[in-house]
Amino acid sequence: MAFSRVRLLPILLFAPLLPLPDMTAAMAGPVVLPHSAPIPETGNRPDGNAGEKPQPEPQTPPLPQPRPNGEESSQPAPPVDAPHPLAKPPAGATRQDEPKPARPLADPRSTVIAAEKMPEEELECRKRLNALGVRFEDRKAEQNAVAGCSLPYPLAIKSLGTSIDLAPEALMSCPMAEAAARFTKAVISPAARAQLGSPLKSIAQASAYVCRPRHNGRKMSEHAFGNALDIASFTLANGTVVEVGAALPQKQAEFLVAVRKAACGPFKTVLGPGSDADHARHLHFDLETRRNGGTFCQ
Repeated sequence: MAFSRVRLLPILLFAPLLPLPDMTAAMAGPVVLPHSAPIPETGNRPDGNAGEKPQPEPQTPPLPQPRPNGEESSQPAPPVDAPHPLAKPPAGATRQDEPKPARPLADPRSTVIAAEKMPEEELECRKRLNALGVRFEDRKAEQNAVAGCSLPYPLAIKSLGTSIDLAPEALMSCPMAEAAARFTKAVISPAARAQLGSPLKSIAQASAYVCRPRHNGRKMSEHAFGNALDIASFTLANGTVVEVGAALPQKQAEFLVAVRKAACGPFKTVLGPGSDADHARHLHFDLETRRNGGTFCQ
């Protein structure tokens, strides 16, 4: 054994020095190694296939792929210009799709024009007016074939009797003037004395000759032939004014009722308050010819 130790001594002396183990780690406790190394995780690649090599970035931007049929685009549609409002038609213009108002039915009186010599019946009518004390003047003929109006022998009536003025003066035919004068003398004046205790002084008219159709437009108005008179009020000698359509004392209201009722016969049409809105403020008398001499009174 002594010989062995001597022979090994030189070997130990010339052997390289080995590093001493870390005593701190040894003192901390035994090191436990894992049984196997962890396998690196593979994340979800953008292109979906694990293990594929990344593709290089394209040098030019890719072209858009065609959209499958039936797939709606997620991009908003371009704005559509709002419709411009239609131009406003000028005043008085009629749209093509609007029905035009119907023309009044033709009336044979619309084409009557004045003769060079006044007919005998017109001359005789004027003589009767003079006998009734009516003040009047002949005026120039009124005729409008397009509109359908005609008054070939008009008179401007200034009074309906010797002492009963008509204001303002009214343009009408001689037959209408005669009918109004006779009715005033026979009915209106006596009714004023009997029911209101005063003579009739004047009558205020609202309309006589006017070239127009009736309000429903189907026929020409009797005003278009000077064949009608609208009365708005009566004035008595004592200053009392009886207005048609106004709220009146009982005696004045009864006077108007009596006049209106008596007018149906001498005149062929009688209208007034209660007939319609157009006659709410006056009495309408006319001489429209009706079948079998009939009348229309409301």
